[in-house]
Amino acid sequence: SNNMEKNKIKLMIIFSLAVLLVSGCSVRFSSSEKKAMDPNTDGGVFASADKGSTWKQVSFIKNISGKQETFRQASAYDLAMDPNDPKTLYLGTVSHGLYYTYTITDGWQKAASLPLSEVKVVAIDPKDKCSIYAAGGNRVFKSEDCSRNWFQIYYDNDPKADINSIAIDHHNSDIIYIGLSRGDVLKSSDMGESWQPIFRAKDDVLEIALSPFDSRIVFVATQNKGTARSMDGGMTWQDLEDNMSDFKNSKKFRDLAIATDKEGVMFMATTYGLLRSNDYGDSWSRVELLTPEKESTINAITLAPNSDQIYYVTDTAFYRSGDGGVSWSVVNLPSSRSGQDLLVSPDNPDIIYLTVKGEK
Repeated sequence: SNNMEKNKIKLMIIFSLAVLLVSGCSVRFSSSEKKAMDPNTDGGVFASADKGSTWKQVSFIKNISGKQETFRQASAYDLAMDPNDPKTLYLGTVSHGLYYTYTITDGWQKAASLPLSEVKVVAIDPKDKCSIYAAGGNRVFKSEDCSRNWFQIYYDNDPKADINSIAIDHHNSDIIYIGLSRGDVLKSSDMGESWQPIFRAKDDVLEIALSPFDSRIVFVATQNKGTARSMDGGMTWQDLEDNMSDFKNSKKFRDLAIATDKEGVMFMATTYGLLRSNDYGDSWSRVELLTPEKESTINAITLAPNSDQIYYVTDTAFYRSGDGGVSWSVVNLPSSRSGQDLLVSPDNPDIIYLTVKGEK
């Protein structure tokens, strides 16, 4: 009976933490708890309810048998949020396939029928929450029934080609863009049934991003050769390289984030450091960081709905600014692995999700 009491108390504590996390109250973790994390199981997803001051690992799998399962050992690629439901998240992993959750405190489910162990990128149709795209290696799959069934919509003849990015037009979600490691950007106007090349970069395409204000404004970022911009949905392109020439190594791309509250405002992380533009990349200014640029390789950057709140993550630390990058605070990562991806909940900007990468 003593054991039963202990188990009851444990369950009550777990439930209380879950409620706190969802309600946006602060969940505190002591430094000893962080030190006790096993490097073999400190992967997966972490959540914070206090803008990144403290973190909780949220990587358990929903299981009807009641047996506790997790993907805490997983190394993450991409964390995607349903544009219409911030509680619905999708996680693409390096070797564990795709997971999704509709409420993170209820646990995750695996997209068991998706025939990919590596899922590099995920995108959700902004007009239809049950239409999901997932890419790994040289293939793109689509589900039209909320991850139950998947079918292939793109296959590249080059087995070495990697699909690194998927972007869906929020104005017309029939339009999809994909970016490949060999430099091609392909566009579909019929939800992936047919494709056409619209841009050929001379380097790996790492990211495609669309303006939240005007989906015809498209950015294509490459690994080492800078960023291109189209103002007309990919018909014509302009290289933004000249606009960034004052900043050494700014061609080497790390990540970008486009503001949803101020049209034209965007931040780009490069090997140089962090740059800000107020005019969709026509001009850029440097954002002063806490650490010297060469010592602060930014892996991911994200903005809150109020774009003065900026967050970025490196291999070892999480940084945040509440004043547009004038001042910063720093928190150690809750994992021995590298920070990989960040998402802020638009419903409650105190809630941030973090993924980490690096198999242990």
